[in-house]
Amino acid sequence: MPKPKYTNSLINETSPYLLQHAHNPVNWEAWNSKTLARAAKEEKLLIISVGYSACHWCHVMEHESFEDETVAIIMNTHFINIKVDREERPDVDQVYMNAVQVMTGAGGWPMNIVALPDGRPVWGGTYFKKEQWKDALKQLSGLYKTKPDEMKEYASRLEEGLQQLQIIDLPKDEFQFTPGFLEDVIQKWKKNFDRQNGGSVGAPKFMLPVNLEFLMRYAVQKKDKELLEYCFLSLNKISYGGVFDQIDGGFSRYSVDERWHVPHFEKMLYDNAQLVSLYSKAYSLTKNNWYKEVVFKTLDFVKKELTDTSGAFYSALDADSEDETGNKSEGAYYVWDKDNLQNLLKEDFPIFKAYYNINSFGKWEKDKYVLIRTKSDKTIAEEFNLEHSELLSKKKVWIEILTKVRDKRTKPALDDKSLTSWNALMLNGYIDAYKAFGEKEFLDTALRNAEFLIEKQFGSNFRLWHNYNNGESSINAYLDDYVLCTEAFVNLYETTFEERWLEIAEKLIRVCFEDFQDENTGLFYFTSSKDKALITRNYELNDNVIPASNSVMAKNLFKLSGITGKTEYQDLAAKMLKTIQPQIKTYPHSHANWLELMLNFTERFYEVAIIGENSLEFKNILQQEYLPNIVIAGSQQASEIAILKNRFKKNEDLIYICSDGKCELPFDSVEDSIKKLKQF
Repeated sequence: MPKPKYTNSLINETSPYLLQHAHNPVNWEAWNSKTLARAAKEEKLLIISVGYSACHWCHVMEHESFEDETVAIIMNTHFINIKVDREERPDVDQVYMNAVQVMTGAGGWPMNIVALPDGRPVWGGTYFKKEQWKDALKQLSGLYKTKPDEMKEYASRLEEGLQQLQIIDLPKDEFQFTPGFLEDVIQKWKKNFDRQNGGSVGAPKFMLPVNLEFLMRYAVQKKDKELLEYCFLSLNKISYGGVFDQIDGGFSRYSVDERWHVPHFEKMLYDNAQLVSLYSKAYSLTKNNWYKEVVFKTLDFVKKELTDTSGAFYSALDADSEDETGNKSEGAYYVWDKDNLQNLLKEDFPIFKAYYNINSFGKWEKDKYVLIRTKSDKTIAEEFNLEHSELLSKKKVWIEILTKVRDKRTKPALDDKSLTSWNALMLNGYIDAYKAFGEKEFLDTALRNAEFLIEKQFGSNFRLWHNYNNGESSINAYLDDYVLCTEAFVNLYETTFEERWLEIAEKLIRVCFEDFQDENTGLFYFTSSKDKALITRNYELNDNVIPASNSVMAKNLFKLSGITGKTEYQDLAAKMLKTIQPQIKTYPHSHANWLELMLNFTERFYEVAIIGENSLEFKNILQQEYLPNIVIAGSQQASEIAILKNRFKKNEDLIYICSDGKCELPFDSVEDSIKKLKQF
């Protein structure tokens, strides 16, 4: 019997995730208008399967189901099958993830939806075993033939429910931004703190850098010693854990256990970008050299594994890689066995064993170990009667030995697409590291990436592209692309005083007003008005592993208002925050970036103008301090920027500190200005 012919069209795509499925017997199509039009014409149900290249369970379902011909026959006969890279098409992912959560109460990836020919969902879930998947598809295809009206009625009710989710109730009462409101939500949030391991109670554990960044700032400004100790506990436990690659640097996506020990091994650009920013700021506050090591090792990893010669940053490394038998398994590239370590490290093994817990605490599975620390360098040095410098020398040798071994292993697959939003996060990370440590290479890398974005991801009239791969820019950008680029370019302006970055940031803001804003609420939709409408047009409001695009937008408006003097920006930021305030009260841990914006209104916030020939040197000194409640503008000459206008005086270097529309007499001493700015 001849094998059926397949018409899998994914071979024509550039997404690494879609290309992973290009040789499945399933007749996969990409998400596009042609595929959707065909579904409508043929009146066939859609299967919409969403995932991403570094997703372990996506690989499992592919191997079990999508590579199986018996499954493919069912899918190809009764459905039009669409594969979606959630990172390329976060709009599609958002809409159908909302549907899955409404239908099942949970979400995740892979995400698999069955929809009517018009795209309205009728059934869905995440990972399915092969027989579950086959049975469900048979039932659904049969139901569509025998009771299509029932499916359509259900789709209509679900569509109505999804649209209801996007209705924003404007506050009837005039909310006030008060310290008391923040104190109440912090007390509520504290009940979910893991006081032993850091982060939130339970497992799995995500790092959520936006949460820790807000909590650290709040603790400092409110002089909450207990909260600050919790932040440091979290920072230490995360970076001591297996989620931080103790050999090559860089963080995995999350921990499957409460101790940050065993990671879900994929490494995502967006996590590493934000954690570089977080640990850089923590170093500025504490001068803790371990935090410096974490930042430098992570940036070494990004440079080595996730940086293109063009200055672009790649998206991710896979969770899976080939083990010694040639089979793909999760974490194979990263884990160690005890005998191998003893042979490699010889007489140093007892110290290494204590340092990285090659014992029952550090054991993972099948006699494999994930390196995890529980003691400081000082404690280990004392235990083994070593000088601190001697321990550091040994540690350097260990890492060199194990790196050479790892380099001989098969590396996890690389997702080499470059996303504008994630590149902006990494650009921000490099700037924050430069501010903390003064390494010129960090600033040079940031500038090179900024030029990449301008050259490749900027279209006409400051409209952006979302995706870049194989020399091609594609997909109309989303709100997060605009707001994260704006944030990065404002940060770049504060660091270089080059006004072009500020001008670009303002032009991106104008595009957001034109293409994304809902004038009724003041909030911004995730998709552009120029894009073809999906089932719903969503707002992104909850801060998660990446802060919500609306919260980033509101913070951008607040900062730009301070520099440009455009009070309408700050007024809009306040309006957006008041609209979200009821949700913040209910779920504070999901609104950390909004809460940081609220701190700008409830606590002291300063606009700092530095002007004069030595303004950059003054700025460098000032930015090495932990000053989360300032925005900086500066120039070495006269400037027309509002906060700098008419402030330049020849042969003088002056620092103006302004707050609530008032500026004090200028300082000519960086030290004196820092003392003033630390009056939290």
